[in-house]
Amino acid sequence: MTDSHQPRHPEAPKGRPTPKRSVAQSQRRSVANTTMSRKEAAKRQREERRAALERQRQALASGDERYLPARDKGPVRRLARDFVDSRFHIAEWFLPMAVVILVLSMVQVAQLQNIALLLWLVVIVMIVLDSVVTGVRLKKTLAERFPDENRRGAVAYALMRTLQMRRLRLPKPQVKRGERP
Repeated sequence: MTDSHQPRHPEAPKGRPTPKRSVAQSQRRSVANTTMSRKEAAKRQREERRAALERQRQALASGDERYLPARDKGPVRRLARDFVDSRFHIAEWFLPMAVVILVLSMVQVAQLQNIALLLWLVVIVMIVLDSVVTGVRLKKTLAERFPDENRRGAVAYALMRTLQMRRLRLPKPQVKRGERP
């Protein structure tokens, strides 16, 4: 047997007979063909995707790091989630407050409409201040605990989490309020 890395002399025999065209084509087809039809392959792919989504949904409910989506994975994102979940934030009550303010602004009483306008301003200012304080504290905490890891986007991720009501957050909060992350 010759070494396959050495070039063969063009006039040297190749050591085996040339296969017939029909044999060569059938060998190519048998390698390319799988045992499944296109429908079966699509069905199997759907089942795999459904199973993966179910694992991901369960991971979002339990906090299992292995099956979380890429945006939620890693120790930096976990700390950001725990940092937000361990504190009370004004932004998480934005939607209920917005509904109340909208109802007040719909009432045809001038004083209630003025109060609603003032409430909008107060709520927005409080949310902005709370977000700035949370962002600064989180940045400092992340820099202390993860000096060598990529922290990009973690603060924005945490601030978006503050806008969600605690019960509706995914992954589900793993810490109680008042606990230190």
